[in-house]
Amino acid sequence: MKKSSARSKRLLDHSLLVLGATAMAGALGAVTLAPGVSSASSHREAPLIAGDPRADNTDVYAFTSPDKSDTVTLVANWIPFEEPNGGPNFYSFADDARYHIKIDNDGDGTADTTLTWRFRTTVRDAANQFLYNTGPVRSLDDPNLNVRQSYDLTATRNGRTTVLARNAPVAPSRTGVASMPDYAALRGQAVRPLQVAGGGKAFAGQADDSFFADLRVFDLLYGGNLSERGQDTLAGYNVNSVALQLPKKFLALRGDTARNPVIGVWSTTERNGVDVSDSRKARGWRQVSRLGNPLVNEVVVPLKYKDAFNTLNPSQDHTVKPVVDKVYDPILPKLIQKVYGIPAPATPRDDLAEIYLTGICKACGPIKADLNAQRLNKDAAVRRIVPAEELRLNMAVPPAAHPNRLGVLAGDLAGFPNGRRLTDDVLDISLQAVEGAAQSGTLVPALAEGDQVNANDVPFGRSFPYLALPHVKDVNTAGSRAVEQSSARTNASVAFGGAGALLLGAGGWRLRRRKRA
Repeated sequence: MKKSSARSKRLLDHSLLVLGATAMAGALGAVTLAPGVSSASSHREAPLIAGDPRADNTDVYAFTSPDKSDTVTLVANWIPFEEPNGGPNFYSFADDARYHIKIDNDGDGTADTTLTWRFRTTVRDAANQFLYNTGPVRSLDDPNLNVRQSYDLTATRNGRTTVLARNAPVAPSRTGVASMPDYAALRGQAVRPLQVAGGGKAFAGQADDSFFADLRVFDLLYGGNLSERGQDTLAGYNVNSVALQLPKKFLALRGDTARNPVIGVWSTTERNGVDVSDSRKARGWRQVSRLGNPLVNEVVVPLKYKDAFNTLNPSQDHTVKPVVDKVYDPILPKLIQKVYGIPAPATPRDDLAEIYLTGICKACGPIKADLNAQRLNKDAAVRRIVPAEELRLNMAVPPAAHPNRLGVLAGDLAGFPNGRRLTDDVLDISLQAVEGAAQSGTLVPALAEGDQVNANDVPFGRSFPYLALPHVKDVNTAGSRAVEQSSARTNASVAFGGAGALLLGAGGWRLRRRKRA
C-alpha cells in the first residue's frame, strides 16, 4: 500500500479508457441479442458493465457442500433482473465472452486455478421459426427445443489447461409451464460429471436469483427513517448461473487441505477488446467485470473508480490507493451517521481490511481469530501475500448443522464472510460489519432489524446445484405475491435477538474483541 498515488492514477485512467471501448462494443452485441433488464439494481455495480448484462457478474458463492463435506460448491451468476417470460429470445450466455471462476490459494492475488466456461449457441430452425421452443420440451435433446446452448469447461493451473467437461448442455431458459411441463427434470439433466480426480459436478443454466435484499437501501438508507424495508427487490427475478462441486484437494494449495485449507474466490468476464486509439484493431481478451465479496464495488468503491475496478486483477488492488483508502475510511458509515445520527466507527478501519483485503487472522488485524486468511496456509510464502479483494473460504470449517443467516456474526463460522452460502443475509451482515460489529462484539441496535428481508422468496435445494428453480410468473403481475411471501418469511425468521449473545461463536474458533489497555 506504499505504491505512489501517481502510478495508481495512471493505472486507473488506463483501465477506464480500455474498458470504455471494450464494454461499449460488448454492450452493442448484448442489447441486440438479450432481453432488456431493470434500469436499477445493486447487481449493476458499475456504469459501463450495466450496459452489458450478459457480461455482468451479479453474485459469487463459495461454501463447503452441506451434503458432501469433502467438496466445495462454487456458484457464480450473471445477467441481473431476468424477467420471467422475457421472450421471444429469452436469456443466454454470450458466445463471444469467457466466463471465469478464479481461485487464489497462496494469497498473492493471482489465480492459481482458473475455471473457464466457453458457450456455443445453436438454432435448429432459424429460417422458419421465431420460437425458442416449437412444442413441449421434455428433455435437453428434444427436437422441440429450437435454441440451445452448450459449453466447454476448462481448468488452467501452472500454465497448463485441462478439459473438465466438453460439449455439456446448458439448462434452457424456463419459457413456461406449457412449454416445459417438468422443468426440474430438465435442470437435472444439465447436471454433468467432471473429469476431475475424486469426481465433481457442473451445472449451467437459468435459476432463481439467490440474492435477497431490499434494495431501497439506496434511497438514502431505506427512506431516511427505516420506513422502506421488508420488500425483497429481487423476488421473482432470475439469473444465469454456473455451479461447480469440486473436491477440496483440487482447490487447496499443493492439494493439501489439512495444511492449506484457505482459498480466495472471485469471478470475472472477458470480452475481445479493442485498442482505444483504433477501434478497428482487435487487441485480445480483456476483463470487463469482476466480483468477489458482495456489495464491494457497489458501496465501497467510489463512482469514479467503479469501471476501473472491474478491469483489475486482485493482485493490483493494494496499488490503487483511492480504492484502498475507501476500505480504511469507508463512505457508508458516514452516510449512516448523517441520516441516522449513529456515530461512524473510528478510522482507519483495520477490521474491514481483514474482511475484504487480507482475510481474518490474529496477525492480520483487530479481529482476534484465525479464520480465513491465506497466511494460515502453512505452505504459503508470507512475503508474497498481498492485500486483495477476494471472497475467502476456510475449507476446514465444517458445514453448520443449523445455518444462521448472519453467519460469523451469529457464531456460525461456516457463513459469510467465511465464504458465502446461498442462505447468508449478506446485506444485514455487511451493514453491521461496516458499523464495527465484527470488531466490537456488539450489534448496532438501531440497525438490528436490517432490511427485514431475512430469507429468499423461494426455498433452495438440498443437493447440488442447490439453486432454486427459475420463476415463471411475471414480476409485474406476481410482485405482490412475492412481497407477501418475503414478508411471511421475514416474520417467521429468527430475529437478531440480543446483540451481545449473537456474536462470534464457540470453542477454538470463537472470535474475541481485542483487549483494551
